[in-house]
Amino acid sequence: MPLSHWPYFRCIQCEPTFINTSRSCTCSAPNILTGGLCFSSTGNFPSRVISSARYGDLGMSFTSEWFVKYLQSSAAACWVYANLTSCQALGNMCVMNMNSYDSTTFDACRLFQFIFENTAGLRTVHSISFWRQNLPWLFYGDQLGLGPQVLSTTPLPTNFSFKGENQNRKLKFVAASYDVRGNFLKWQTLEGGILQLCPDTETRLNAAYSFGTTYQQNCEIPLSKILTDFPSPIFYDVYLEYTDENQHQYIWAVPVLNLNLQYNKIFVNQDSSSSKWLLTRRIFLVDALSGRENDLGSQPRLIRIATQISLSIHLVPNTKNGNIYPPLITIAYSDIDVTDPSSQSVKVSFSVKYEMNQGEAQVQTDIALGVLGGLAVLSSLLKTAGWKRRIGSPMIDLQTVMKFLVYYAGDLANVFFIITVGTGLYWLIFFKAQKSISVLLPVPAQEERLVTYVGCAFALKALQFLHKLISQITIDIFFIDWERPKGKVLKAVEGEGGVRSATVPVSIWRTYFVANEWNEIQTVRKINPLFQILTVLFFLEVVGFKNLALMDSSSSLSRSPASYIAPYSRILRYAVSTALWLVIGIIQIMFFAVFYERFIEDKIRQFVDLCCMSNISVFLLSHKCFGYYIHGRSVHGHADTNMEEMNMNLKREAENLCSQRGLVPNTDGQTFQIAISSQMRQHYDRIHDTLTRKNGPARLLSSSASTFEQSIKAYHTMNKFLGSFIDHVHKEMDYFIKDKLLLERILGMEFMEPMEKSIFYNDEGYSFSSVLYYGNEATLLIFDLLFFCVVDLACQNFVLAAFLTYLQQEKKKKHFNQLHSPSGSVKYWGIVEGISCLSKREKNPVRRYLNC
Repeated sequence: MPLSHWPYFRCIQCEPTFINTSRSCTCSAPNILTGGLCFSSTGNFPSRVISSARYGDLGMSFTSEWFVKYLQSSAAACWVYANLTSCQALGNMCVMNMNSYDSTTFDACRLFQFIFENTAGLRTVHSISFWRQNLPWLFYGDQLGLGPQVLSTTPLPTNFSFKGENQNRKLKFVAASYDVRGNFLKWQTLEGGILQLCPDTETRLNAAYSFGTTYQQNCEIPLSKILTDFPSPIFYDVYLEYTDENQHQYIWAVPVLNLNLQYNKIFVNQDSSSSKWLLTRRIFLVDALSGRENDLGSQPRLIRIATQISLSIHLVPNTKNGNIYPPLITIAYSDIDVTDPSSQSVKVSFSVKYEMNQGEAQVQTDIALGVLGGLAVLSSLLKTAGWKRRIGSPMIDLQTVMKFLVYYAGDLANVFFIITVGTGLYWLIFFKAQKSISVLLPVPAQEERLVTYVGCAFALKALQFLHKLISQITIDIFFIDWERPKGKVLKAVEGEGGVRSATVPVSIWRTYFVANEWNEIQTVRKINPLFQILTVLFFLEVVGFKNLALMDSSSSLSRSPASYIAPYSRILRYAVSTALWLVIGIIQIMFFAVFYERFIEDKIRQFVDLCCMSNISVFLLSHKCFGYYIHGRSVHGHADTNMEEMNMNLKREAENLCSQRGLVPNTDGQTFQIAISSQMRQHYDRIHDTLTRKNGPARLLSSSASTFEQSIKAYHTMNKFLGSFIDHVHKEMDYFIKDKLLLERILGMEFMEPMEKSIFYNDEGYSFSSVLYYGNEATLLIFDLLFFCVVDLACQNFVLAAFLTYLQQEKKKKHFNQLHSPSGSVKYWGIVEGISCLSKREKNPVRRYLNC
């Protein structure tokens, strides 16, 4: 070419590796040309490099164009020249390959490990043995079993607190970022969603780093958006910035648990034991580069995305100053086969969770369960012994064992209830009110034990309620009518055509009326169930008490719509709902006892007054040889009178011009607990058998009329017998009246057996209400509460739980009333035939009455 063309030529300096290797600008054999660099083949560096990328999710690996071009050159430049950028690039390729290590193949991580092992003479960085000079810090050693040592040996030299002057409630994470070629980009804080692929407001994104706030973020992102936003991967080395007690700032390296890492083809980081983990340091969010096969400018065949990132904070055991161990980033990648990016999407999540060792709390719970369980056994034995005495049976048989188990179920339900409420309130109070952090909420897996206890409490309490229901529908009730005929009347004699004198019949309507009132008070409670549910729901949903159940450190009842709303803790939901339910229930009971019953209406005492006004006593046997007696004998001698005489009688009684109402003269005691003798019970049963004999074989049955007459005769016989028994007529079946001992009242049993005489215990507490809802308020309150909580724990919805609780209350009340109606299962002596017939479905009331 003519010299006149010399301006078109210019000299370019050869790559130094060419000069150093071949002393020329060509890299001829046997030297190795790779990545634009020339290396000698006489060194001990591996010449056969595996340029494949592993995709464990899809069960495949293929040759990556990026690895083909830059893996060997980066490794050689790092090994031969200790080039910092090349070492970083090699480290990035190892991270792109999931930090997986295989001793049989020289892939990216094997090459990095080869260089690390052969540069032991170089000094370390910051005295960290895993961090070699000029090399990135990728692993916490190359041996398994170092996980527990890294994660739970040395606490961070800083304190966290929710309140106070020196409060520290912010996790300040920073990251050193690198591009794929190994160039350092910048230091940056993780706030603003650096590691969060899901888009959101900055306030909600930054809430992830508020100490004590359990954070959960989930979304689904189109694959086309990911390819647009992340054309090339960015790598992060994450650190936690902290300030020591001398106000000096430091950073602490945050370890990474990569669930996709394979060590000799085994996913060691998916093992439940941390001793088998292999912790790493560097992470990325999206890799759309190593999945390109032939052309780096083409669409990737495969893309790898960090679909699950979880940050775990572990509290140091027994700390009082909010000390934590180094945080752990757990990351899981998903390999996506790119077919149609516009229609494909991927689900990603980012979470922050806080943990503490629950071993001590579980030991304390087990101790409480053991102690209270032992007391429950003792209580059940006492109840069983009392029951055996009340049925008059000294034998221990299968029925006794079953009764003990039922009593134990009820007591054990109370034990579980006490433990769960105490545990829930402990976490609620100590977590929300603490200044320096000493406790953290249990994670969902640790809550399973408490949820199981709540389920056991509900199941056992339901069994106790069923037992009470069965016991109450098997009681005997007899209404003793003290009214006597007032004279004689002339009565026509059928078939004879004449008349004769007969006693004036005593009206049965007073007995019907008292029986109806007894049925009315069956479901009277010391609280208003509907008011209870609506008030609890109001405080939870409207006032905002449900916000106390959020898994964050805030104790505020209101939250801004723009702020992040943490997930609910099941323990805190249970604690808040039980606390509100019990407080409102106790307030209702106190209001009912102190104000309502005194100044408005006391239905239990009104029933006793009604019995006295009606001249009707109630003889009730809840057990074979034990029951209750309400003395309703009128002090005026009769109650079947006109209004004028009744008002005059009431006036005389108000002015103390007549005797007192009590069974014992000159006393007011009208209610008694009774323990009857076996002889008295046998006589009672003989009269009772004449009524129930109609249930025998059909050939022994008489006509309907004679059966009804037999029932009426049995009723009058029983009425006469019980009246004479109360009047001390039967000396061989007499009774005496005494007060119960204090210990007998506490234990709920009787020490003295009614051998020859029955015993009437003075009962000023109206304990006959134990066969009504009124006397079982504690059982009903706890049962409704546990039903509400079980539904809420299952569906996480207070409104639905309140609605279903109300439905079961109404169903339970209706069923209970049906069982206690005269036509139900309870034995109402002498009035069943009358009332049950009147309740038959006959349109004509005259015919309906005549059919009876």
